[in-house]
Amino acid sequence: MSEPFLHNHSSYLNIEKWQKINPNLKAGFTTRIGGTSALPFHSLNMGLHVSDKIEDVITNRKRLAEALNVSMDNWVSGEQVHQTNIKVVGEEDKGKGATSYQSSITGTDGLITNQSGILCTAFFADCVPLFFFDPVSGYIGIAHAGWKGTVQRMAEKMVARFSQVGVNKSDLLVVVGPCISQPFYEVNHVVIDSMDEKFRGKTVTDMGNDRYLLDLKQLNVEILLQSGILRHNIDVTNYCTFDQQNLFFSHRRDNGETGRMLGFLGYTP
Repeated sequence: MSEPFLHNHSSYLNIEKWQKINPNLKAGFTTRIGGTSALPFHSLNMGLHVSDKIEDVITNRKRLAEALNVSMDNWVSGEQVHQTNIKVVGEEDKGKGATSYQSSITGTDGLITNQSGILCTAFFADCVPLFFFDPVSGYIGIAHAGWKGTVQRMAEKMVARFSQVGVNKSDLLVVVGPCISQPFYEVNHVVIDSMDEKFRGKTVTDMGNDRYLLDLKQLNVEILLQSGILRHNIDVTNYCTFDQQNLFFSHRRDNGETGRMLGFLGYTP
């Protein structure tokens, strides 16, 4: 399957085929290139919840806002607590989390909207970005799914929330974005025991001695398929945050001392 993200700008990747469906849609994922942050957050760190200088992160975010032509006043982000709470956001949520982590939407890892002028944002450094787009109803969404969110079926809960607002599952497009890939994601039985057994055959390689390699991308695909999303409506990136150090931050590779990429999805006014 072809790569859903195109790297046409040094500082971010685009889901170009979605943007061709709707030219008003901004859909993508930042790289680590083109910012002002110093080591170990060099250079385009987008996370305000790491120990980077706040002024550097704000400068980085302003650079992206200018590149996308979407004011930070229109950005919205959740607190991201590795749970599966989802918020349908509107005009009243604009600016939440844009310039301070404390103003993020509390206890939320998934955002959904159908309103223009709102940029839904989420932050990543190995966890799975899930992007959703229904070209028929116009509803869009982004979710943050680490291993906890994934095994707690964040993907399924996003699909269910879209159904609640009237989206037809057969119309819903999904992209699984850049995250850590299976060869670099070793876990133990605690993670494996948290998974639904029926998914293990396609997503887990047993290395022995309580060491397993977990394919988070494929696990999310399996959950999406079980949730009623059509296979030809799911795209999966080949990008790996751990392996491609020149492009991405990685929490595991960098032993926790690292920056965050930003996933974004929204309609320009």
